[in-house]
Order: sequence, then structure tokens, then C-alpha cells
Amino acid sequence: MFNKTNALSRSRRQRPLARNAKKREQSNKIPTPQSDSKSGLRVIPLGGNEEVGRNMTLFEYGGDIIILDMGLQFPEEDMPGIDYIIPNINYLKGKEKRIRGVILSHGHLDHIGAAPILLRNLGYPPVIGRDMTIAMVKKKMEDFQKGSAQHLKTMRVKSASDKIRLGKFGVEFFEVEHSIMDAVGVIIKTPDGTVIHPGDWTMEKNPASGKLVTYNHLSKLPGPRILMLESLGAIVTNPSRTTEEEMYRNLEKLISEAAGKIIIGTFSSQIRRIGYILEYAEKIGKKVALDGYSMKMNVEIAKELGYIKMHKETFISVSEIQKYPENRIIIVCTGAQGEVNAVLSRIITDNHKHIRIKKNDTVIFSSSVIPGNERTIQRLKDNLYRKCDNVIHSDIMDVHTSGHCSAQDIQEMLRQVRPHFFLPVYANHYMLKEAEKLAVRIGFLKNNIFVLDNGNILEVQKGKAKILPKKVDTSYVMVDGLGVGDIGQVVLRDRQVLSADGMFVITVLLDSKTKEVVGNIQITSRGFIYVKDNFDLVNETKRRVQKAIKETTSRNTSAERKFIEDNIREVVGKFLFQKTERRPMVLPVVIEV
Repeated sequence: MFNKTNALSRSRRQRPLARNAKKREQSNKIPTPQSDSKSGLRVIPLGGNEEVGRNMTLFEYGGDIIILDMGLQFPEEDMPGIDYIIPNINYLKGKEKRIRGVILSHGHLDHIGAAPILLRNLGYPPVIGRDMTIAMVKKKMEDFQKGSAQHLKTMRVKSASDKIRLGKFGVEFFEVEHSIMDAVGVIIKTPDGTVIHPGDWTMEKNPASGKLVTYNHLSKLPGPRILMLESLGAIVTNPSRTTEEEMYRNLEKLISEAAGKIIIGTFSSQIRRIGYILEYAEKIGKKVALDGYSMKMNVEIAKELGYIKMHKETFISVSEIQKYPENRIIIVCTGAQGEVNAVLSRIITDNHKHIRIKKNDTVIFSSSVIPGNERTIQRLKDNLYRKCDNVIHSDIMDVHTSGHCSAQDIQEMLRQVRPHFFLPVYANHYMLKEAEKLAVRIGFLKNNIFVLDNGNILEVQKGKAKILPKKVDTSYVMVDGLGVGDIGQVVLRDRQVLSADGMFVITVLLDSKTKEVVGNIQITSRGFIYVKDNFDLVNETKRRVQKAIKETTSRNTSAERKFIEDNIREVVGKFLFQKTERRPMVLPVVIEV
């Protein structure tokens, strides 16, 4: 529970709120509205808590359900072969007709990436979002399954002042600052509480647009107010942060003074930034080539929506860059995260068909480092520095500004909104706990902060909130190619074994009458040993296989193939571990002839 008097005092004096806590608790009561639902308002995160990505939250009231976001999560290092992970919707099976709508806060993949699969599996409920977000979802759906976008039912949010009704839920919107066009905050109203969720957000102190977004008006919404706040920046405590104005000024200087061509690696979703670069390039007479599928797609969508207004002469294809002086060329591409097949990686390894880096070129990393990609990006930078004398990144110049909040922003948002309950969300667990500490430091009561795990059910009713003892299934649903959810823990464990110790295949032809081995036993090794350099080990393995077959077969009985293979697997596995202290996956194949 947030205390009004001390909050105002804190914002003026900028010092901790520690005094009169007992008095605050007694004087600032949480509203106790009249509930018309037996279970009150329920908030259920299916993803996004305990992780970065896979963002999806359910809201239930009076039998109705609405969904906020349908994001994907990129695989961890111990998930070989997995393309991405999506939220588990087992809880919604049999409840599809109760879903009144899916609200999408913005177009980043960790918020819309699972929509093509989940919308289909849920029978295509209505989708609510702003123009850019809906256009990106349609494109993703067509990429996933041709013709699927025609099933999409949409409700367009024309402005932040729009109000809609989704069953028993009243839904409103508010402006937020983020790094992609058409991001929007969501207000979900019920008689038992008002949820305020900005999606991903930041609090820009000096926006290039000149329009400063504030959130004081949200404090006037009916109580109890439940603030669900993305907390990725809870550990970012440095108050000095690059403003958009400073970033654009630095980019302009680099672009105008470059002696050779300029290569800018950034996220394809940074439409506002890409648009600014395009406008400045046109202003000083330079040509721009876009490279990367998502980059071209997102810019094309932005052009169709009127968010990017350029003369077509400013754009050139990558294949045309040789026709112009190098100091008049700007290449905006994907791959700043070091993805193996992305444009920037292909340029660095000289595998790009049209682009070659020269010493006097300028390469700009205008993006942040996604957690987990640090080593990959470091290798990318090392290779770039070998080829180019002008590599610019945020460590040496402010050429990127984050679209996410800082610790100070979280505290300021709490002061402005004055929620009765605070739910840190959309981050790893330790970040959520740090956001909790930030709230407590400025006078928020710890009992009214709920750090939820995925699958927790928070129930708000008659001014009180509690976490129910039961949890919803939020286990990983992994996508590999066209397979959705068919890669379980057993398959993943096998892949982990293969990636760690390799495989050892033993192929035996067995005479069905004599039970003798026919010909030579074939040994195939992948990721374990190089057979030609390990004759002694291979020959001894063959001898042990011969012995194992004799012990498990008889001339007078039919061969039990599975019994023979299991015995070979056990004998060979023990032998290989004894000799190498490694445990490859042993795959015996016995073929009767």
C-alpha cells in the first residue's frame, strides 16, 4: 500500500520514506469495492515471470478471460536444436469460448512471437492492438502458415483514449515510451480491482519528440489499483543515462563525418531510430540499403502505415551499393547480437555476396546486449576490430538508448501511480525481488507486493489480495521446425548428451540360424572419438560386442533383438567410460540376416 503524503514528500526531497510507517498503514485504507464474482479478479502469469521473454498473462473475472501478450522466449544454451519456447496454454483447454480478447502491448517478439501458434490453438479469439503491432502479427502469421492471417479478428486501438468492453472487463489504454512504434499501456477494470500494465516501458527524461510522458493521471483510477510493472531495469542503478537527443546527435556526427561506408547494426524493431537515420541520410544526400529479412519487412510495414516517409530514391538495394561512392552509402542491417546467419556475421566472415568491410569504413552497434549473448557479441567485435578501424558501440560512445526502465524509473512510476498492490513482472526472479526492494525503500508496504512465479494465481477480492495454493502448468512448450511441443524433456536430455559426449553406433549383422556375426562389426562415432586414430579402442570394443552376443544368444532359440542390444549397450558403455571417462550415447543396431 502506497502512502500519499510521504510519496509526495519523497518526490520533493528525494530521500527515503521511513518515518511513521504505522500511521501511514492506519490512515490509508485499501478500498473495499462490491464484488459481483465469487472468485474475484484473478491474475495468472503463464510466462514472463522468472525469465526474460515468453510474456503472457491471463486475467479472469466472472467467468470471462482476457489475455495480455503472447510472446516467445529464445532457447538457453542447454537446449540444442530448439528454435524458441512458447507459453503453455493447457489451462485454457476447454475454456476457449470464455476468452473475450487478446491484447498485445507492442510488437516485439517476446510479446507477439507465439501469437501465430497460440491464436490458432485457441480458435482465433479477437486481437486488440495498435496498427504496427497488428500488422506485424499478420506478417508473422503468414510466415508461419500461409493464409492463416485471414482468420485473424482484430480490434484496432486508434488512440490511447480508446475504451472497449471485453465481456465483464472494461479496457482502456495509456501512452508509454518504448523502443518500438505503437507500444501502449493497458488498463483492465473490474469491480474488484483496476490492473495497470504498461507492457515494456521506459521513462525518457528528454525525448526527441519533445513530448514527455507522465503517469500521474493513473493515480485517479478506481481502487484498488494493481500495478504490474516490467522490472528488467531494477538492477540498473546508474542515474546518468543516454537520452534520445544525445544518441541522435552522436549518430548524425558519425554519419556526416565518415570517410567510407557506414554499417549500422540494430534491432529491426527500432523503427523510430531507423526512420530517423533514413531522414538524416536523405537530408545530407546519402543512400541507404536495408539488409536482413526482418529489417526489410518492418520498414515496409512502417512505410505502409505512414510512419516512415521517404523519397524512394533514398533507398537502394544492397546489390547496387557498388554504383555509388562509398562515403555516400549507409547500410542498416540485422545481426548486432552475433547471430550466426545474420547479415553482420556474414559481412564479417566475408560470406556476404555484396558487402566487404574496409579499414576506413565505420561500423556502429546501435543496440543493447541481450542477456546471454555477451560472449557471442564479444567475438563479433573482436573480428570487426581486425578488419575495420572505426567500430563504434555503447562502451565508447552513446549510440544506443534502452527502451527499458531503470531502478529510478520504477520508483518514480510508483510515486506517480500510487497503486495499492504492486506486481513486478517481465524479468528474471532476482530482478523482480530487486524491484520489490525498490518499492519498500520508498514506503511501499511489503505485504502488498506480490512477486509471482509463472503459474501462480493471484486473487484480488473485496480490497484484499492473496496467492492461491494451486499453480497452473507453465512447463516449456518447445518449437523445433514445424514441431510444436513434441520435443519433451527426454528428447532434450538426449540432445544434451549428444552435444556433451557424442554418440557411438555399433552395427551388427547376425545370422538368424547360427547366431554368428556376419562380416565385420561396423563402428560409427560422432562427437566422441575419431575412429581412424583409435584402432585399439575400436578393436577391443568389437571383441566385447562379440562376447556379449555369444552370452545372449543360442543356436536352439530365436534371437531376442532388444535383449541383445540392451546387453551390448551396457557392456560397451561401461568399457568406454573405463577407458575414456566419457559417456557417449551408445546405439547398438542388430540386424538379422
